[in-house]
Amino acid sequence: MPFTVYDYRNPEHIKNLLVTSEMRSRILKMEPGQGFNARHSHDLGHEVFLILQGAAEFEIEGNRQTVKAGQLCFALTDEAHSVRVVSEEPVIMYLSVTPHILPTHTGRTPEGDAKPINFSSATSYDTQLDPSVSRADRITCHRTAIEAVAAAAQSLSDSHTGALDQLPNADSPADLRESMWPAVYEIFKTISKLGDSWNDLAYDITENG
Repeated sequence: MPFTVYDYRNPEHIKNLLVTSEMRSRILKMEPGQGFNARHSHDLGHEVFLILQGAAEFEIEGNRQTVKAGQLCFALTDEAHSVRVVSEEPVIMYLSVTPHILPTHTGRTPEGDAKPINFSSATSYDTQLDPSVSRADRITCHRTAIEAVAAAAQSLSDSHTGALDQLPNADSPADLRESMWPAVYEIFKTISKLGDSWNDLAYDITENG
């Protein structure tokens, strides 16, 4: 099946490219002279920045460094950060936040204090709510996702509790590990669906009240 190839030199690709609960990725262009962008952190996500053109000064938790084309840096969960252009040419960067669970951003004061929570709209991430899906359908979807996570968590507890009891004296720890994996897989898959249903419901409330 064909897949899309993105190019930072194509102006049409300067946008959010992939927006799911597991990951949001985008190509961002920043002009010189704008100063630092709004300082913020991510409640659940790690963010990676890869500079493709120009040079930018990053401030992460009070530490400042210049990152140039071909270099990257990270802002981990809850690390307050901001960035400004320090080159004469615009900065173009690739960034991703993993996972992308709304509200995703927490604004931060210069002193590092958290600002009130703000939920963004779907359009702010270059996506659209499906108008054919009702609020009631979104509520049902999220309720189903919650129930699936609860069931997966119970299954994980049941299978892993016994396996952990056996592990210290197991003849084949590797076999025991393999028997534990399906429950781990299942809970992460259900949590991913929970993230999708939560984001969709949160967008709905932001846009429709």
